[in-house]
Amino acid sequence: MSEVLFNKVLIANRGEIALRIIRACHELGIKTVAIFSTADEDALHVKLASEAICIGPPSPKESYLNIATVMSAAVSTGAEAIHPGYGFLSENFGFAEICGSCGIEFIGPTVSNMRVMGDKARARKAAERVGVPTIPGDSTAYLDSETALQAAKKIGFPILLKACAGGGGRGMKILESEDNFSDTFDTARNEVEAAFGDGNLLVEKYLPKVRHIEVQIAGDRFQNVIHLGIRDCSIQRRYQKLIEEAPSLGLSKELQAKIQDAAVQLAKSVNYSSVGTVEFLANLETEEFYFIEMNTRLQVEHPVTEFATNTDIVKEQIRIAAGAELSMTQEQVTIDGHTIEVRINAEDSITQRPSPGKITSYHPPGGLGVRLDTAIYNGYVVQPFYDSLIAKLIVKAHNRDACIKKLQVALDEFIIEGIQTNIDMQRRILNHPDFVSGNFHTKFLDGVDLYAD
Repeated sequence: MSEVLFNKVLIANRGEIALRIIRACHELGIKTVAIFSTADEDALHVKLASEAICIGPPSPKESYLNIATVMSAAVSTGAEAIHPGYGFLSENFGFAEICGSCGIEFIGPTVSNMRVMGDKARARKAAERVGVPTIPGDSTAYLDSETALQAAKKIGFPILLKACAGGGGRGMKILESEDNFSDTFDTARNEVEAAFGDGNLLVEKYLPKVRHIEVQIAGDRFQNVIHLGIRDCSIQRRYQKLIEEAPSLGLSKELQAKIQDAAVQLAKSVNYSSVGTVEFLANLETEEFYFIEMNTRLQVEHPVTEFATNTDIVKEQIRIAAGAELSMTQEQVTIDGHTIEVRINAEDSITQRPSPGKITSYHPPGGLGVRLDTAIYNGYVVQPFYDSLIAKLIVKAHNRDACIKKLQVALDEFIIEGIQTNIDMQRRILNHPDFVSGNFHTKFLDGVDLYAD
């Protein structure tokens, strides 16, 4: 007997993630509605959805971020639920509230979950209440540079400023001393205010040479919460992740178990319902770990966990939103082999500037254990209005060495012409001896010259 889920879901997003959700819905027998800006008229998610509706001009503020227009599209097409993907409206609890008031299910966590765990200061307090280790500092949200400076002096430099709302590295500043503290604080506050509408900042101790470890969790409305293992997301550039893998090389089984247990404990403490990611920093030498934040949405890197555990996280998220119990228990979650994902961006590898334009030649990689999440095709025009991420290449093999070799071959086979991409840079990272040996941390790319002779 088939599950009773939704008849029709509107996907409030674009690109590869919209395509990913459309496929999951269609496999579940759910009709889909794609929304698109005038710039995305020829996008693949528009072509493959059950129906599509234009919601405005290219600017995200006038289209994908326009709540009134998105809701009008949902109501007029008879959508019973909205899946926000990631980015755009995915962590906007005001949008989730409006969905509820219109009788439309928001495919994500509850508004309460988003209010608490979507704000870094509140999430930190929640972690402290259940004894999950947090980075030295406090849980105060600061708007004033003078009071923030006093907190920084108490913590001890170097310190890290980061936004209470939002993510993506916006507003993150490392300060080695109190020199120029006020100017740096004001710059960070203005940056996050413009990006997220909330200028509040946290002040925490800066921890160098640590790993960025994530735990994928899933919870339902019946207070069942499980984890689906960890991901290592330490290869970053300006706090933007470039490579993710599972499991984490060098992370002891004991430390991994502690981190996973902490993630589940924290999610249970707030009755978390949906899929989400609890993020930590880990010191492999001291076996210490610290909670940093929770992403109350689907993650860009969710395919790593799907490959590693042989699960469909998007389908699970949809089922949870429809009121179903988790389809698996913790004991049924198994992890085998090694999985790595690289993000392919339309950008100049040297200057890191976006490279929009028409794709004149395209050949995707393939083979056993190779997955490509993308919405590009030959002749597709990469738009300048949106994020430069155009593909995610994920491979799985029996161990890490074999996984790296498989990924190198896949990158060699991957052809995208007409625009510039970071394929060569990803190839160079995979070939670097420190990456291969596991001698890396979150600031790895700051200390190496990938293009040295």
